[in-house]
Parts: sequence; C-alpha cells; structure tokens
Amino acid sequence: MGKNKQKGKKTKTVFQVANRPMKMKHKAKAVTTALKHINAGKREKVESLNQMFSEVQRDLKSVSKTTEPPKKTQMIKEPPKEPVNVDNAAQLFSQL
Repeated sequence: MGKNKQKGKKTKTVFQVANRPMKMKHKAKAVTTALKHINAGKREKVESLNQMFSEVQRDLKSVSKTTEPPKKTQMIKEPPKEPVNVDNAAQLFSQL
C-alpha cells in the first residue's frame, strides 16, 4: 500500500535559500554622499552660530565691565501728617 503524499507547494529548505547568489546593490553610495553633504552644511551653520554667540558674549562682558553696579534706592517712609486719634475711632466703631 502506498503512503499519502502532501499535494501542493513544497516548502523550501534553508540550504536552497542560502545557496542563492546575492545581487549587489549600489544604492547605499548615494545615501552616504547625501548624508555627507547634509552634515557638512550643518557643521557650517553650527560654526557660524557659535561665532556669533561668542561675539555677543564678548560684547556683554565688555559692557558689564564698563557699567557701574546699580545702587540700592532707599525707601524713605513719610510719617503720617496727622497722628491717629484712637479714641475717636473707638467712639465711631461703637456707634455701629
């Protein structure tokens, strides 16, 4: 008697897939060159910004050296013009 065999597609073994020759693709070169151009542009921008900020820091240092420290203003409290009449205030409060 014969055995039942599976009908349909057979599964490929690992060895058949691994033995296939690999095709070389050269798309990675375009990406790396584009990244190099982008990185170069970013470096230039960062260097120019660093230079601008260093100039601003130098200006601030020179300005802060020339100006005098701010003086504290003293608050002078003026005495009340009329002394408070406590007795009169108590009498008015009792009328309420």
